Amino acid sequence: MRSIWKGAISFGLVTIPVKLYSATEQKDVTFHQVHREDGGRIRYKRVCTQDGQEVAYSDIAKGYELPTGEIVVLTDEDFEDLPLSTSRRIDVLQFAPAEQIDPIYFAKSYYLEPDAQGAKPYVLLRNALESSGQVAVVKVALRQRESLATLRVRDGVFVLETMLWPDEIRTPDFGFLEEDIEVRPQELQMAESLISTMESDFDPGEYHDTYREALQQVIEAKVAGKEVIPAREEEEAGPAVDLMAALRASVEAAKREREGEGAKPRKPAAKPKDEEKAPAKRRPRKTA
Repeated sequence: MRSIWKGAISFGLVTIPVKLYSATEQKDVTFHQVHREDGGRIRYKRVCTQDGQEVAYSDIAKGYELPTGEIVVLTDEDFEDLPLSTSRRIDVLQFAPAEQIDPIYFAKSYYLEPDAQGAKPYVLLRNALESSGQVAVVKVALRQRESLATLRVRDGVFVLETMLWPDEIRTPDFGFLEEDIEVRPQELQMAESLISTMESDFDPGEYHDTYREALQQVIEAKVAGKEVIPAREEEEAGPAVDLMAALRASVEAAKREREGEGAKPRKPAAKPKDEEKAPAKRRPRKTA
């Protein structure tokens, strides 16, 4: 595993340097969007809806849409003064019984590994927390977002589980909750009996993703049947080549318009904004 963040657990006057690792991974079969005819990869461009121009990453900002449809544009400078912690600390706020925290709050799980100099205080806090039967409620800033989280022990390692904020949990507002639905005692007893007969210790190893396995078999069958399209090396065009291609296409399009062919290029190059607004100049007609 590769660490994705380095920081420290701040517990009173004790600081424990740690590395953060993602504790889970998705095992989905991933696909690319391709052209059905030749298997070529489909690529997308970042195009502005106002002027139709392709936009470079460096010119992209964050925009907040108002209820009126107006856009408030925020730049990097606007984010600099926000109260987001950059101290790379996992601050312990309190300790609480694990059963008091509803699992609906949990978002993502991470492992914490101590640095060499932090191994002893790490083990000390781990053992104390494990014997207490509680979890630590902490605050941490990851990926430009501050989150509540919990620290608990699993297989001798701290697990950091980021949490949603209370106002991010939706209230279930369903009509049947207001209805007076009667359940007969016999029906309740039968349901409880069914639960009792299906009760057993949970073993996650007994379950597997049957859909993913079946999909993988379909892919393997196509490979065995030679239903594959040979991979072709694609040359990455640099900015200068792209610019020359766009200029060449523009020149060819202008020539066709002047010669009255009326044919449109397959991929018209984006024109400068001022040129789009300016009417096309016509040649003066010769008088007899």
